Amino acid sequence: MVLTGAEIIVECLKEQGVDTVFGYPGGTILNVYDALYKHSDEIFHVLTSHEQGAAHAADGYARATGKVGVCMATSGPGATNLVTGIATAYMDSVPMVAITANVNLPLLGKDTFQEVDIAGVTMPITKHGYIVKDVNILAKTLRKAFQIARSGRPGPVLVDVTKDVTANTCEFEPMTPPEPERISKYTQADIEAALALLKEAKRPYIYLGGGAILSGASDEVRAFAKKLDAPVCDTLMGKGAYDSYDPLYTGMIGMHGTKASNLGVSECDLLIALGARFSDRVVGNAAKFAAGARVLHIDIDAAEINKNIKANVAVVGDLKQILTELVDKMEEKKHPEWTAHILELKEKYPLKYDDSQLSCPYIMEELDRITKGEALITTDVGQHQIWAAQFYHYTKPRTFLSSGGLGTMGYGLGACIGAKMGRPEKICINIAGDGCFRMNMNELATASRYQIPIIQIIINNHVLGMVRQWQTLFYGKRYSQTVLEDAVDFCKVSEGLGCKAIRVTKKEEVAPALKEAIGAKGPVVIECVIPKDDKVFPMVPAGAAISEVFDGDDLAKKEA
Repeated sequence: MVLTGAEIIVECLKEQGVDTVFGYPGGTILNVYDALYKHSDEIFHVLTSHEQGAAHAADGYARATGKVGVCMATSGPGATNLVTGIATAYMDSVPMVAITANVNLPLLGKDTFQEVDIAGVTMPITKHGYIVKDVNILAKTLRKAFQIARSGRPGPVLVDVTKDVTANTCEFEPMTPPEPERISKYTQADIEAALALLKEAKRPYIYLGGGAILSGASDEVRAFAKKLDAPVCDTLMGKGAYDSYDPLYTGMIGMHGTKASNLGVSECDLLIALGARFSDRVVGNAAKFAAGARVLHIDIDAAEINKNIKANVAVVGDLKQILTELVDKMEEKKHPEWTAHILELKEKYPLKYDDSQLSCPYIMEELDRITKGEALITTDVGQHQIWAAQFYHYTKPRTFLSSGGLGTMGYGLGACIGAKMGRPEKICINIAGDGCFRMNMNELATASRYQIPIIQIIINNHVLGMVRQWQTLFYGKRYSQTVLEDAVDFCKVSEGLGCKAIRVTKKEEVAPALKEAIGAKGPVVIECVIPKDDKVFPMVPAGAAISEVFDGDDLAKKEA
């Protein structure tokens, strides 16, 4: 059949099983939006308030469902407004296809109105980028884009299409997309070397990254940990890959990791990194990180091996496949003294906070109790992000969505909308600080337009909390540009954007507010006012070894 380029884009989306698209129209992409209008019963388009919100929504949809998220924008500023969301997805290996339209082919390179080389702009933050100048290769390019986005280590792909291509016609042949290929480059020698390390280890420790979730390997991780009898820590990206109620689980590792995890990893003789990239926020001082341990690194991306921490043995390939093979071939191990020591560390150094007043940890614990740990939590970036990671129990993958690599303030609300569109059966809640909420609060208009029943919790301490914490501890309490005391009323703003709003100032108001929000039919904002100097602990100073982790008690002793 003969179709226009715009119709081909829609048909290719349908082929790939896309049911939801997030975007914002404009002049160059009008043909595509016209085609979408004719297929609105098959593909639901969410009109966001800003293109950045569309990119974050596509990201949240992808993380929550495991499918490829799709966002769209027009040329020029529409396309560049996607950049932060694309970079966020790239840093966290999120499968996304961003479709943009550009000016007509004869006008490229002539500083035409709303022309920008978006493929060039996004080259460093995409797995691949295309600019399509011929309608005859459009379908092939889109199919390839989806294949690249979801294969191997996932990531975003950009497809920029000139406006005349969306209007031109050609023959279109429908196709059934192939199943995603599980890529593995390891050999049996690699497996044997890994098995030898596992057999010799007396104090093994498992360090989980986001790859454990992306590969769908949660069950295999749990079987592996049980058979090896090893404690487990995770990163922000790895939350939910391992049941946080399990006795072997010790919490997060790194700058705001638990003392049990940081001290335990510093004492282990074998560190097993599963789908993790040894980020600076995890490693701290690389020269002192797990200095007495050998390292077994399993990852799908060969570029991650030896990039930050040298591995004694590396197995490159799909984590689910590799763990299945290791669990099948390894001997069952018992390390009673080691696990008893780690349990002792967990008991000695629990997470704690001042419960005499309203605080984010208390709110997260109440949220955990009321939702029974079954909610899908998105966050922005800062103190509230860490508290959400620390004090809510994650037992399943794809239930904690956060910008880990790029640290994008303003990520969470768009991501929460995308997550709810992909997982309508879940209670979806975004946790944001007052600084982050200001970044993209306009997306509340999106939630109210479609009556998407998400819950936005604002942790309002009237400061940029995490930056202020650093200013307090390391900059002599010089609070340069971090105080947000002003006349902004978040409840009135939220109501003005069409949402129900509740303000909470006392502990006893938390549970009723949460229950009211969960029972609502549309979006609800809960503003929680907490003290400006609450701090996130434990903490490792930048550049220090993770064994130098300290908490509030340590700080009080030092100051005394």
